[in-house]
Amino acid sequence: MEAALIFLGAGLGGAIAEGLLLFFLLRMLKETGAVRKNYQGIDIPISVGLTFPLAMMLVFLVYLLLGRAAESFAFFLLGMTVISFLGFIDDMLGQRDTLGFKGHFGALLQGRLTTGGLKALGGGFVALFIAISLGGAWWNVVLNTLLMALFTNLMNLLDLRPGRAIKGYLLLLLLIEAAAGTNVDWWLLAPLLGAVLAYLPVDVKARAMMGDAGSNVLGLALGIYAAGWLSWQFRLGILLFLVAMHLYTEKYSLTTTIENNKLLKAVDQLGRGEKNG
Repeated sequence: MEAALIFLGAGLGGAIAEGLLLFFLLRMLKETGAVRKNYQGIDIPISVGLTFPLAMMLVFLVYLLLGRAAESFAFFLLGMTVISFLGFIDDMLGQRDTLGFKGHFGALLQGRLTTGGLKALGGGFVALFIAISLGGAWWNVVLNTLLMALFTNLMNLLDLRPGRAIKGYLLLLLLIEAAAGTNVDWWLLAPLLGAVLAYLPVDVKARAMMGDAGSNVLGLALGIYAAGWLSWQFRLGILLFLVAMHLYTEKYSLTTTIENNKLLKAVDQLGRGEKNG
């Protein structure tokens, strides 16, 4: 009962905070010209995922006032804020002439740092920082770092159509929760989940793009949950899945794969409607 009340209260707090932030931020982004053409060629606000760490911060502030904020929450929020900022830089200044891990790291080896390369390097250091803060043997740190880094990039890869990244996040979150059992920290999970659910109608109806500023947050959060709650066996299995996904997407289009699979296409289209399909 207590876990359910925590989940509902913190989740509602995250949703309210997200709603308030969206009310002001969407208008601000439009007025300042922070828009980009989506896959349909329509100009909509970009980097709206900046609201996720801000919404969490507001809820965590309430936690502090109630004396329920664990020390680990500060590391979590720091990671969310930094990874969102790195995504914001790529959203606003991104060079689209270089794509994929090979492209960004290839440019880096030639002495050229792309915004995507900065995001990848910075995200890797954020993942390493949090992995070290979680503790454990060296192999545990390496495993957790890779989990967080690859989860972050996976959410980037999914965020190419309205609602797709959020659906992927919710599905993977459900699987992690099921595997974690009683290890789930509802105080940590609920605020972001509430914020994401409040933002979902905006995303799925193509009224705004969360951008890497948002998808980075979702991916890092999944990595942190897995690193903190799951056994090494589960984490190793997830890592193998993430590696396989990245190898696949280096050769094949994820969007084309989804379009060619009836079940995946149906899930992908869910909630969009014909206008945003």
